[in-house]
Amino acid sequence: MARTVGQTRTSTVAGEAVAAFIPDPLPPSHPPLALDPSKALLSRAEHAVARLDLAGDMVPSLDWFIYAFVRKEAVVSSQIEGTEATLDDLFTFESTPEGTRPGADVEEVCNYLDALAWARRELARPRGLPLSMRLVHGVHRRLMRGVRGASKQPGEVRRSLNWVGGTRPSNAVYVPPPPEEVPRLLGDLERYIHAEDSLPPLVRAGLVHVQFESIHPYLDGNGRVGRLLVALLLEHWKLLHAPLLYLSLHFKRRRPDYYRLLNEVRQTGDWEGWTDYFLEGVAEIAEESATTARDLYRLVARDRNRVLTAKGSSLTAVRLLELLPRRPVLTIPGAVKLLKTTKPTATKSIELLERLGIVRETTGRKRDRTYRYSRYLERLRAGTELVGPRGGTETR
Repeated sequence: MARTVGQTRTSTVAGEAVAAFIPDPLPPSHPPLALDPSKALLSRAEHAVARLDLAGDMVPSLDWFIYAFVRKEAVVSSQIEGTEATLDDLFTFESTPEGTRPGADVEEVCNYLDALAWARRELARPRGLPLSMRLVHGVHRRLMRGVRGASKQPGEVRRSLNWVGGTRPSNAVYVPPPPEEVPRLLGDLERYIHAEDSLPPLVRAGLVHVQFESIHPYLDGNGRVGRLLVALLLEHWKLLHAPLLYLSLHFKRRRPDYYRLLNEVRQTGDWEGWTDYFLEGVAEIAEESATTARDLYRLVARDRNRVLTAKGSSLTAVRLLELLPRRPVLTIPGAVKLLKTTKPTATKSIELLERLGIVRETTGRKRDRTYRYSRYLERLRAGTELVGPRGGTETR
């Protein structure tokens, strides 16, 4: 039985016929989503997420992993849309003095970090915004501040037709709903997020992501907001108590499948194909995240022991080692500020870590030197490298 997925509305734009898609409300119906074939995959994904959440509870400093994994997600999500900032670029910028302006690509990543942090603060405040379209608009406003798309109504629902792919609406890969339909569709989506539903929360998160991307409510930035929304949903539905799942890495690795399956939902109603793809990604990335958390913790523990037993070690050097997971790229002025100590004391601590092979100087200069926690960065950066043709298609 064919599934009803929505309707198309044809209009004329610049003398050419354009068919815009208007999705039906969630959840899928006529027929309902068939989850039986996906039971094993769903069980694996749920188990992996629970294990990742437990890993966050078991490490002594959850802040390390929130700091690192949120940055990994921010970098990869931005790379999908064409930025060329790497994780090293972001950490290098964060090691520069306050007031330094980032490059354009790094600024987009910083905006993602700011938008997610703001949304989580709002959700945590007793009188903050709930998970709502008002919150999502606030996320979009912060995401687009001062970067590409800043002139395209940040935080506001679009008032004109947009499209994905192609040079104009008539030859686009996808044309989202007409602007007059967008407020109603977003209202339906918000109600679904807060409605009682028998579908498992992980499945619902995948459905919400597709629906948001199909509505495409903004003139730019829809992809990044839609991926960030998944992170908020996983916390809202208490699957994770921190944003430890960098799911954009799955979308980046299998980008052609991502766009193909989004379109198949709209064209044929294949929600099952999308759901399997989404659950595969959740399982794979959650398992990787838990393993990465374990490996990073073990690395820091080994390095801590080496510092504690090293000849000429000091309490300041141990303190610096403990700070490295949140500042894996470091300068001497940065160490002075972090340690709240003198330049000679900070320099001596860095020199000890360098002698032990924990940090490595990477500029080759005698002044203004930069040190990297190389093994930590090497383990964390997996999947964030820029490889092959770059650039994404968010919207036009």
